Amino acid sequence: MSRSSQAVTIHEDELSVKPASTVAPSEWIERGSPQFMRVTLALFSAGLATFALLYCVQPILPVLSQQFGVSPAESSISLSLSTGLMALGLLVTGPLSDAIGRKSVMVTALMLAAICTLISATMTSWQGILMMRALIGLSLSGVAAVGMTYLSEEIHPRVIAFSMGLYISGNSIGGMSGRLLTGVLTDFFSWRVAVGVIGCFSLAGALMFWKILPASRHFRPASLRPRSLFINFRLHWRDKGLPFLFAEGFLLMGAFVTLFNYIGYRLLSAPWSLSQAVVGLLSVVYLTGSWSSPKAGALTSRFGRGPVMIGATAIMLAGLLLTAFNSLWLILPGMMLFTAGFFAAHSVASGWIGPRARRAKGQASSLYLFSYYVGSSVAGTLGGVFWHSYGWTGVTLFISVLLLMALFVGWRLQCRKL
Repeated sequence: MSRSSQAVTIHEDELSVKPASTVAPSEWIERGSPQFMRVTLALFSAGLATFALLYCVQPILPVLSQQFGVSPAESSISLSLSTGLMALGLLVTGPLSDAIGRKSVMVTALMLAAICTLISATMTSWQGILMMRALIGLSLSGVAAVGMTYLSEEIHPRVIAFSMGLYISGNSIGGMSGRLLTGVLTDFFSWRVAVGVIGCFSLAGALMFWKILPASRHFRPASLRPRSLFINFRLHWRDKGLPFLFAEGFLLMGAFVTLFNYIGYRLLSAPWSLSQAVVGLLSVVYLTGSWSSPKAGALTSRFGRGPVMIGATAIMLAGLLLTAFNSLWLILPGMMLFTAGFFAAHSVASGWIGPRARRAKGQASSLYLFSYYVGSSVAGTLGGVFWHSYGWTGVTLFISVLLLMALFVGWRLQCRKL
């Protein structure tokens, strides 16, 4: 072995951390304990605020198109820019939380995102809106992956899948709340009032999160040296399962965001011509995600992660095909199935990251969510091209391809019996 390779091997040994299984059982946070309730409530509120801030613009994309004179594809950039910069920010905030701690990063990120949202409500130019949305995305990168890592470190492995499901359910309710409130308030007042209300609620949620989240017991600072980051990065990509999970996040989120980016345009046009308030009310389908995500986490203990994730992805595909029909009585159940399947599949995939990562779990979670939000930005924008050129049929075919690829990735994970 060469001298350089020996140096890398030695450095990897120095970086190794004590596996989670060596932690005394009494130190884990168990289901039913007061600490578990505080963690659940805190991260539920963090997930709710994060996704409310991130997706509050989605139901008002047609309104923004009209007010600022931009096309549907250009309007969707206000969301794609947030998710894209959030993805880039994850590459920094994950390792940063590995070095300085989980709670401080999450609290700072939530407060900054809420403040930027309040400022965005006052912007009078499209460029100003995009600038604030970019800053919101960068800020929120300090919440998503770090929350997943906190759970994987503090919650007992026996209930981690269930706990992750509860966290994801907060995300789903946050996505619903952001869309619902902005859709309804925009119809009765203005989009500026709607966005301002979301910012105020999220700032209150950030303060509650800061007060009630317990301090981490198992956090051990890691090095921020580039050499250390590169070694951990290489280990994650050489793992038998993590690269497939990263790809799964890209495909699932790409499909999900594409559908909800353009379903509003479809329902606002003929033959339905629904009002903005009614389209916003359709966000109640996110409640199916608040049920399906913890349910999927519980099912993994009986059937395994692979089969549950494949089944949830198949449910997404079935729901998508229902939206291809021209009857609202089929479109709405299709949206519900699609949403339930997405949050179930995402809950399983995100809960799989912590057990697979041998160390630098914050970086591993960041890489998963980096792929997740890159999928949102890339597919969400490409969906606009299909919508403009081929209508809803083109969007349906595009999402179908993404989900078929996701099914293939899930099958490969199952075949590897990880």
